[in-house]
Amino acid sequence: MAAAETIDGRDNRILTVGNLSIRFRRRDETVAAVNGISFDVTRGETLCLVGESGSGKSATALALMRLLPPQAIERVSGRIGFEGRDLSGLTDQAMRRLCGDRIAMVFQEPMSSLNPLLTIGQQLEEAIVSHRRLGAGQRQARLLELLDLVGIDRPRERLDAYPHQLSGGQLQRVMIAMAIANEPDLLIADEPTTALDVTVQAQILGLLRRLKSQLGMTLLLITHDFRVVRAMADRVCVMRSGDIVEIGAVEEVMERPRHAYTRELLDAEPEARIPAPVDDGNLVTATDIAVRYPIHTRLLRRVRGHFTALHGADLSLRQGETLGVVGESGSGKSTLGRALLRLVPTEGRVIFEGRDLVTLPEAELRRQRRAIQMVFQDPYGSLSPRMRIGRIVGEGLRVNGLARDRGAHDRAVAEALADVELEPALARRFPHELSGGQRQRVAIARALIMRPKLIVLDEPTSALDRSVQKQIVLLLARLQREYRIAYLFISHDLAVVRALADHLLVLKEGRVVEAGRAETIFSAPRTDYTRALIEAAFDLEASTGGGAEAMAS
Repeated sequence: MAAAETIDGRDNRILTVGNLSIRFRRRDETVAAVNGISFDVTRGETLCLVGESGSGKSATALALMRLLPPQAIERVSGRIGFEGRDLSGLTDQAMRRLCGDRIAMVFQEPMSSLNPLLTIGQQLEEAIVSHRRLGAGQRQARLLELLDLVGIDRPRERLDAYPHQLSGGQLQRVMIAMAIANEPDLLIADEPTTALDVTVQAQILGLLRRLKSQLGMTLLLITHDFRVVRAMADRVCVMRSGDIVEIGAVEEVMERPRHAYTRELLDAEPEARIPAPVDDGNLVTATDIAVRYPIHTRLLRRVRGHFTALHGADLSLRQGETLGVVGESGSGKSTLGRALLRLVPTEGRVIFEGRDLVTLPEAELRRQRRAIQMVFQDPYGSLSPRMRIGRIVGEGLRVNGLARDRGAHDRAVAEALADVELEPALARRFPHELSGGQRQRVAIARALIMRPKLIVLDEPTSALDRSVQKQIVLLLARLQREYRIAYLFISHDLAVVRALADHLLVLKEGRVVEAGRAETIFSAPRTDYTRALIEAAFDLEASTGGGAEAMAS
């Protein structure tokens, strides 16, 4: 749908942004986040703001809601109009009445946005009573209606649950329920599907599309993923470094992009392929590995049973080969990776270079782990904020006594940083001073400095922009060729897995449901579950329609 400013002589724009600029204070300097951008959103349409991290997308969305942090409050200029009314002139009280009622927002990370000390019902109720006067019975009925509307199963039971008791997809549905509680006219969704499994992502996007139609809302969607744009948008606005570089109908921008940056984003799908290794013999062979966690009673913490997170999985991996492990959240992917390193209680056999890691004494296991390293999903969370990059990268050398002296340590750190295409000068910085892509390169360098034979990569690209994902994939491919490292690559992003994996292991509810050559499974999956994962990953537009609800069941 093209943006039309007037219909029958009436202004049909619900949101107008004119010459919006945002500046942040950082120590003694001022940093430009948004540089005088202008755009309109027409009533009933979906406009996508798309761009990489740091492009100004989220800052723009927060400015619309007047939610920017204090260091930016005095450095916002321009005009934000809602239904012809200039929001900059509203008092804080008037703005609070408007937000959550006429304008609402769904944030990127639901676990951070929800209060861990309050139940889902209490937080939903707060969103309602802030703007509506309802009796106790009416409030209860509305809460159940909202949870049912967003597709939460067993809604009455979920009202008493706390955020940590729900999955990522369920939490995002709760956030959407809170946002639509008062049936807003404009819904702003800031990266609502980032880091969600492909099937859950399709379900959430399908839910937003259905609610938009059902409630007659206008949708402003913030994303870095052009697959989401193609599936959802009427128009698209491309942002880079605080500027709008291109805006237009989604078909026009996707098929005939005018700006080089837009073409770069569209071409950012990972494409690297790693040739199959020629080695005979396996580097690691796992047989019938299982992981069970005890379930304790609330009283006296007695064990009353066990939860099996992984049921008897088998795998083998050769030097220089990549095994992709895919599945939805809760399928056992990360548990499998941790079981190989014996970071969780593990049953079965894990033979690495002829030795069973499951039965190794702790001291010998620690020495063996030098050859097996792990890269985690969240580089910021896995890097100590109090340590400089050089100390983080060289930590393994110090712990294992592998650096002869300070000079040897510093040379090894500089070499590891160069291997991941980072300047050695970054060794003096702290993690918060780096971008997400740089932090993930640091995490890879920390693993690489030990010269491992196997690296377990647990969702190493899920929180990164698509173009940065491609860079990391190309980096991993190059490192594998140079050092002949084996990768166990855990991910819910099948586009990235297809670019790297020689073999594939598909997990569902802790069980292996399909295994084999990656190209064979991608071209001819044998199970309905694998087929649904692939369709959700590579045909997102179709999956956000009727197929999304089918996949959920």
